[in-house]
Amino acid sequence: MSANNRFVQNPGQLKDLAARIADRALSPVDLVQRYLDRIAAIDGEVHAWIEVDGERALREAQECEREAQKGVLRGPLHGIPFGVKDVIDVAGLPTLCGSRSRTGAPRPGADAEVVAAVKAAGGIVLGKLHTTEFAFYDAPPTRNPHNLNHTPGGSSSGSGAAVAAGMVPLALGTQTFGSVNRPAAYCGIAAFKPSTRSLSTFGVNPLAPYTDTVGFFGWSVDDAVSFYEAVQPAYIRDDLQPALSKTKVVLIEDPLLDDASDEAMRAYKNLHASFASRCVIESRPAPILMTRVLDLLRSIMHYELSRTYGRLLKLPPGIVGQKFSEAIREGQAISDAQYRSERAEADLLRRKFFQAFDKDTLFLWPAAPGPAPEGIGWTGDPRYIAPWTALGGPIVTMPAGKSANGLPLGCLLAGRPGRDAFVGRIARDLVG
Repeated sequence: MSANNRFVQNPGQLKDLAARIADRALSPVDLVQRYLDRIAAIDGEVHAWIEVDGERALREAQECEREAQKGVLRGPLHGIPFGVKDVIDVAGLPTLCGSRSRTGAPRPGADAEVVAAVKAAGGIVLGKLHTTEFAFYDAPPTRNPHNLNHTPGGSSSGSGAAVAAGMVPLALGTQTFGSVNRPAAYCGIAAFKPSTRSLSTFGVNPLAPYTDTVGFFGWSVDDAVSFYEAVQPAYIRDDLQPALSKTKVVLIEDPLLDDASDEAMRAYKNLHASFASRCVIESRPAPILMTRVLDLLRSIMHYELSRTYGRLLKLPPGIVGQKFSEAIREGQAISDAQYRSERAEADLLRRKFFQAFDKDTLFLWPAAPGPAPEGIGWTGDPRYIAPWTALGGPIVTMPAGKSANGLPLGCLLAGRPGRDAFVGRIARDLVG
């Protein structure tokens, strides 16, 4: 299927939509209806949504419209619809986590904290989006809008696909290994993964709490960063205006990248070449072995998920997916002592890595070895993203062109933990 097809569509830029609503030039009701119409037209083939809450969204949009007509705005997202990955609670909607084991589970009576924060900023929940089972690897039916025969990535599969297909301008996802940044790269959009555990995960179904983090999807880098900024904790905000020309972006050299495709490396080189006239570019060997960080995070994740979900192995065969069942068994074989040792080592490697650079250094890195693989039974390779997740800083997915078969390629821009505001502003400036 051609990359230029009816399934890929810009849903609109956040700042433009918000400004038009504030100026009373755009009706929130009309905006919600536009996305509902788009969902009705194409989601039968893309399969991004598990449940669309259209009636409630329209009622909320009517209230937002009445407020906007009076000059009252709830916040920077007033009247803007967003989708929610189905491991994140929305009051009154199911949280099925992509698992048959959750069939019939009570619908939550409260929003997850991140959903409550987006609503308080004026956002309108449009519905719940497909996820891999418990945000692991057993794939949902979601397809990549650029080519329906390819995966959109995971575990935030529906979040990436819904934005790329123009069905919603913003979406929430989660990342434990590579589950926000990879779907964004595969679907040709942007995402912002904040510093690990910097946002509350109340109401978010856990996978591995050591790195479980909510992430933000948008069509462009500016959209994703602005979405995050709308709910950014006050203690992470700063008023400093970074000097782009003095900012150092380091290209990390590490054997982990040895199997990157020629196309992925070409996209990576083209992107950092485009930055060269605006900031300082430098190549440096990794001060730690990134493959070791990857292995540590994988083991920690398996240990934690096995302690949370071990009971699921008692269910009849077929209720829980094969990949998740195998992961539980693998994690159960990891001792408490090994887990504590590996966490301590991961923490040590994180400190060692960032001690080698000044606090304002950013890091550019390919998002994946290549474009989204064919088939929807596998959500693609998270190995390039996982070490950065373990290192714990903010990570931005930047679109970086397309492969020969028309599928998107992406890169990561990462920073030191806690430097979210700085990383977001620089990322916005670099692609602006």
